Amino acid sequence: MRENLYILIVMLLIVPIAGELKFHPFQDDFRISFGTTAFFFLLLWLRPSFLAGLLTGMTVVLFRVGLDWMSVDDFDFASSFSLHLPAFFFYATFAGLFSLLRVNLFHHLPLWVGLLGTVAEIGANLVELCVRFRSIEPVGHWSVIGPIVAIALIRSFFVLSFFNIIQLRQATWLEKQQRNRNERMLMLVSNLYEESVHLKKTLHQVEEITRDCYELYRSIKEQVPEEWAGRYSKQALSIAGQVHEVKKDNQRIYAGLSKLISDENERDYMPLGELISIIVRAHEKYASLLGKTIRFESHVTIPYLACHIYTTLSLVNNLAANAVEAIKDKGCVSIQASLSESREWIQFSVGDNGPGIQVKDTTLLFMPGFTTKYDEYGKPSTGIGLCYIKEVIDNLEGSIEITEKREQKETYFTIRLPIASIVQKG
Repeated sequence: MRENLYILIVMLLIVPIAGELKFHPFQDDFRISFGTTAFFFLLLWLRPSFLAGLLTGMTVVLFRVGLDWMSVDDFDFASSFSLHLPAFFFYATFAGLFSLLRVNLFHHLPLWVGLLGTVAEIGANLVELCVRFRSIEPVGHWSVIGPIVAIALIRSFFVLSFFNIIQLRQATWLEKQQRNRNERMLMLVSNLYEESVHLKKTLHQVEEITRDCYELYRSIKEQVPEEWAGRYSKQALSIAGQVHEVKKDNQRIYAGLSKLISDENERDYMPLGELISIIVRAHEKYASLLGKTIRFESHVTIPYLACHIYTTLSLVNNLAANAVEAIKDKGCVSIQASLSESREWIQFSVGDNGPGIQVKDTTLLFMPGFTTKYDEYGKPSTGIGLCYIKEVIDNLEGSIEITEKREQKETYFTIRLPIASIVQKG
């Protein structure tokens, strides 16, 4: 409602002024002006349109009478009003036909909108001429109708092309915003997927701790002297009970996450080319946030292969983030995806030209809690990124290897997975 009011106000201000940019095709008081162009363009954004036509027609007449009052020495209100009154019938008829033909319901059919707009303008011009000449007879000649039809066609499709350009730009902007929202959502769910893997591992550990506590309780009951057994066995049993409660809470959380991300369907898969593009865009923003100048290169030999979104994002995201963080100020990050010659394995490779790996035993990199990254205050990172990657790869029966090209000062992490474990079936 408020938007319609704003458009109406703009119409009442713009159309009378634009109407003064005019020419007279029949060498009389009938004019062809830019006011019609502006009026048609604004009607395409406005609903309802008939009331707008009535108000615009009255505003145009009053505006032109006001101009005569300011510019003509022997101004006569009656004659000036009579001269400009036909313009009211033009705008009222144009808006009436526009509303009657329901032009604004056909924005998805541009050619139809152009033709209906042409019909509305031709009808409005003919009504204005009839009112101006007080007769229909002079209007029936082709010498009058021909120019009106030609001008209406040209003007209607000119307005329509301009309108569609704006609509296209608006649609492109909306599509970009929607894509950004979708990418943020995919990244969020990818992070949840990663956390669910950690949580699943924790559940197994908690279950083992509970079992160990119960075994300790039984051992105390059987082997510790009776005067001590009661006290310590109760403590062991209490610990086992508390750990069991933690396990149940974690199971509820894991069940919720699993329901969110593990109901496998077609929406969980996306062409690999799009997934890699999402990762590149996300880490371009991440590099910019860190104040680093990093060039990203991506090469996907199988861009249309549908891969599991969250597995792919979580694995490659971790490696790409590590690459960005490894580069000090400026550098290059390369992301590649390809199939093996047998087409049974898919490979993801992420490389950077940072300082390289300073650890001789690279197996340490995949140990829980191990890290070589510290922030400006000397605080270490969590050290679970590569541990998570190794956990997922092992579950998928794949492998990961690290290669360093010391001449080019490049480090590559290459993940190799069975294609059946990550690619959409069928």
